Amino acid sequence: MYPDFLWYLLFIMSGQSLKEKTAKSLLWGGLSNSIQQLLNLFFGIFLARTLSRADYGMVGMLSIFSLIASSLQESGFTAALTNKKEIRHEDYNAVFWFSVGMGTTLYIVLSCCAPLIAAFYNTPELTSLARYSFLGFFISSLGVAQSAYMFRNLLVKQRSIAMMSALAISGTVGVLLAINGFSYWGIATQNIVYVSVLTILYWFYSPWRPSFHFDFRPIKSMLSFSSRLLITNIFGHINYNILSVVLGKYYSGQAVGDFNQANKWNYMGHSFISSMVGSVAQPMFNQVGSDQTRQQRVFRKMLRFTAFIAFPSMLGLSFIAPELITITITAKWLPSAHILQILAIGGAFIPITALYSNLIISKGKSNIFMWNTITLGILQLIAMLILSPYGLKNMLTVYVAINIGWLFVWHYFVFREIKLSLWAALKDVVPYAGIALLAIAAAYFITGHITDIYLLILTKITVTAILYGGLMWICGSETFKESLSYLLKKTRKK
Repeated sequence: MYPDFLWYLLFIMSGQSLKEKTAKSLLWGGLSNSIQQLLNLFFGIFLARTLSRADYGMVGMLSIFSLIASSLQESGFTAALTNKKEIRHEDYNAVFWFSVGMGTTLYIVLSCCAPLIAAFYNTPELTSLARYSFLGFFISSLGVAQSAYMFRNLLVKQRSIAMMSALAISGTVGVLLAINGFSYWGIATQNIVYVSVLTILYWFYSPWRPSFHFDFRPIKSMLSFSSRLLITNIFGHINYNILSVVLGKYYSGQAVGDFNQANKWNYMGHSFISSMVGSVAQPMFNQVGSDQTRQQRVFRKMLRFTAFIAFPSMLGLSFIAPELITITITAKWLPSAHILQILAIGGAFIPITALYSNLIISKGKSNIFMWNTITLGILQLIAMLILSPYGLKNMLTVYVAINIGWLFVWHYFVFREIKLSLWAALKDVVPYAGIALLAIAAAYFITGHITDIYLLILTKITVTAILYGGLMWICGSETFKESLSYLLKKTRKK
């Protein structure tokens, strides 16, 4: 529903040619995201029911190392290749061999450092697990150039099929291993199977093939752009995973598992919205040209739609977190529900941050994107280390507050590019947040007497949705009316 719907809302003021270029990509991108979310949900629920909180914590301790290594292996070349006006075989070939070389080197280095990682967490079992898990980013290095080719040439359908297939196969393997008592080894194997299948399918769908000609000169021309994105990705991973590191160091494997489980649900929520926006935001901004009035109009329309979806979805997720976690993955994970309640509040603002950053990137200001992310990552790192003795709740609260507050920094740079005032942005965002909170508060009092957990979650969702829609109608929201009109048209056609 959402991809086509987003097309309708975002391109209503655009030309037919732009619609034709993007409609198919939106359809397949949205379908892929939807199916992937469902598969992640299905396999995630089963594994969480089967495995322990400590099992998830073991893998969670290694996540930051794997993610940073994966960023170094990819090095921002996918975006760099996409942005090149003219591209040759030599460009893809240089990226391929660079990625393979970097992946091999990183695996060797990190494998040697595995005992040090285990010592850092005071968990000897991590040595062998780390060496096994790190195989994943070496395998993925073999598909970086193919992925970049498919991305640049808008092979969205093929990329979607590859990702959905990889997720389905790896999830099945993970479930089978969990049933047979492989604990955290099952999670690690699931990740390796995923990147392996994905890489194989990228090779299958991509017509490009590397040659044994080692010329790295094209890398130099891309470094100014790609290096900024590389550094940005690294600090983005630090920001996203810093709590896992701090909890693993100063708390316990269970605490890491609780946080990672909550973070997973939070990610599934906000990433669905962010991916919808991100799939079209940067190309859209590139297409509207230098007309500042048009840029503002398109950006504000996207901003309103993002807020319209993000706030009721994510604040609603925070509202139903205890019931959702208990029903889906059992009461043993209830500590993660309390973490999710805080994280989901921050998650409501992440799609907006993604929209802001996409505008900055579309303007070719990767340096601004980089320094923003670096500064935020460093700030979060310092804050979490200072707050580590004061408990997880305090760390989470400050973590979320810093991420929300950083939106004002992003806005400053957006203002410099398209002259969008803070007041105008707040008028586009705040009403949706306020109405969502009002609907949830009313639903809280209405459902307070319900004791049956299944009836409670159903009533919470139903009442909140009705109140949110009703308040939108009363307030005369154009975004809501356009959405409703579009849905009614689609229903009549069916």
